[in-house]
Amino acid sequence: MRPHAEVEEVWPRDGRIRLVGRIHGRVAGGSDGWRMVLVLRGTDRRLRYPARVKGDRFESELPVSDLADRDAEAGGEVEEWDIHLTGGEAELRVGRQLDDIRGKKKIMVFPEQRLSGWSVRPYYTVKDNLSLECRLECHSEEAI
Repeated sequence: MRPHAEVEEVWPRDGRIRLVGRIHGRVAGGSDGWRMVLVLRGTDRRLRYPARVKGDRFESELPVSDLADRDAEAGGEVEEWDIHLTGGEAELRVGRQLDDIRGKKKIMVFPEQRLSGWSVRPYYTVKDNLSLECRLECHSEEAI
């Protein structure tokens, strides 16, 4: 199995998303210089956040307000952010590979958080990696 950051806990609440897990497939090294990196799929846009690493354990968090792209057009646009952990060398994909649960995308659902017309929620991809979905909510002027 390729080296990766195995997520053990996902905490989406209070305007933040907190991740806790272990680094697998390589020695974590020192605790300085680690970052959680979010990459907006299909672009070069990256967001970086400090990550605390001790031994093979990691922990990091981000404010969901950073994910609301104010330049997106109205109409239900969806942005997907892939999550990585890096200590300066290679980027390790954050996911959940080591359990026996297959098809997490369809069975593990995290709560969404809403902010300024956006909804943000973590989700597992078809490859059991963790990503974030940001959806611009459509508001109709007509009463239903």
